Amino acid sequence: MIEVRGLTRRYGDVLAVDELSFTVEPGKVTGFLGPNGAGKSTTMRVVLGLDRPTSGTALVNGRRYAAFAEPLREVGALLDPGAVHPGRTGRGHLRVAARANGIPRRRVEEVIERVGLGRASRRRIKGYSLGMRQRLGIATALIGDPGVLVFDEPINGLDLDGVRWIRGLLRQLADEGRTVLISSHLLGEVEQVADRLVVIGRGRLIADATTERIMSGLGHVQVRVRSPRSDVLLTGLRERGFEVERVDAGELLVDGGAAEEVGALAHALDVPLQHLSEVRQSLEDAYLELTSGSVEYQGHELATEGAR
Repeated sequence: MIEVRGLTRRYGDVLAVDELSFTVEPGKVTGFLGPNGAGKSTTMRVVLGLDRPTSGTALVNGRRYAAFAEPLREVGALLDPGAVHPGRTGRGHLRVAARANGIPRRRVEEVIERVGLGRASRRRIKGYSLGMRQRLGIATALIGDPGVLVFDEPINGLDLDGVRWIRGLLRQLADEGRTVLISSHLLGEVEQVADRLVVIGRGRLIADATTERIMSGLGHVQVRVRSPRSDVLLTGLRERGFEVERVDAGELLVDGGAAEEVGALAHALDVPLQHLSEVRQSLEDAYLELTSGSVEYQGHELATEGAR
């Protein structure tokens, strides 16, 4: 388990993390989300003992990371896949990590097999692609068979086969009862694997809930309906207090109701339906709604020639 309580981290005048509290539970994949500059990397660095908190605590299984004599047996982490000696082979890198943490040498071969490095493990790391470095970083995180795993952007650089593999790996690790925390900007991938989401902005907690809860727009539901008599249905819906947007001549988007309600009204009005469904909000939609006031670095479209 990871417990962050009242965590604050300042760098001079910059407040990177501001009284942040959340818990990452075992047996679940928890997505850690937020805009650039939100404080995600700083928080993970404090959890992993790479930074000291200005105030508050970040504990792993009830202890500070620095208290572990053999940390890779407790916590596995991937923060920067490039932070390795380029002159070593992948296998050599893993052997050094194992030796430093009292891990049997046979474990090196086991994790090489698990992450799919194979013969590439005998090559020098300086010749690795980003995807291969990612696999090596994940192998390093797994080498101590830890109960807690922290991955920052684990999908970066992986091909389609690698993406499918990492999805399955994350799910398997959580199903084994481990605590899994992942940070990623690839929200479509997080949506597929995360059980719970912690969303932060400007160093503060914005949301901490199940993925299903956050994707539902925190209670927001839309219904898409198509009918050759959409005008009649539109009038009936608005008379009953629904907010309705016309998509095209035959299609409506209804806020604040369920498909059953819209269908029942259409039946009462004798309006035939060609399509009726509840719109499932994507994680991207929910995320953008949650963080709209917390984006620090925001680009703007260039004006077109005619608008100048």
